[in-house]
Amino acid sequence: MSLVKRNNPIFPSLMNEFFSPDWFGGMENAKAAVPSVNIMDNEKEFELHFAIPGFKKEDFNLEVDNEVLTVSGEIKSEDKTKTDNYTRREFHTTSFKRAFTLPETIDVGAINASYEDGILKLTLPKKEEALPKPKRLIEIA
Repeated sequence: MSLVKRNNPIFPSLMNEFFSPDWFGGMENAKAAVPSVNIMDNEKEFELHFAIPGFKKEDFNLEVDNEVLTVSGEIKSEDKTKTDNYTRREFHTTSFKRAFTLPETIDVGAINASYEDGILKLTLPKKEEALPKPKRLIEIA
């Protein structure tokens, strides 16, 4: 029989003990976040729109390797509070990483990206052979 039970108040879990929101403070803003993305399939291209406010375009890393598009970003900041008898210094890092397997119909060399008003927009043009063919009129004999 085990003396340590999951919800036993005498033996709190290590995770609750060391990562509780009030342990020296500073954990109130800790959270994992992955930016949401809208994917649109247009006639000539795919568009990916990521909602990522607070970043600068220098904070992003975009790469394609073996037909996998990886979009990642990271920002770092530091807060320092100094009073007569103590100094509190906190480092903040916000980062994310998302990966997408690209279809063979994408022209990888022509992918474009822009960042404006908190929206990262990627345009993934389709290869010429993947574009819809124009309709052909059939003549009546």
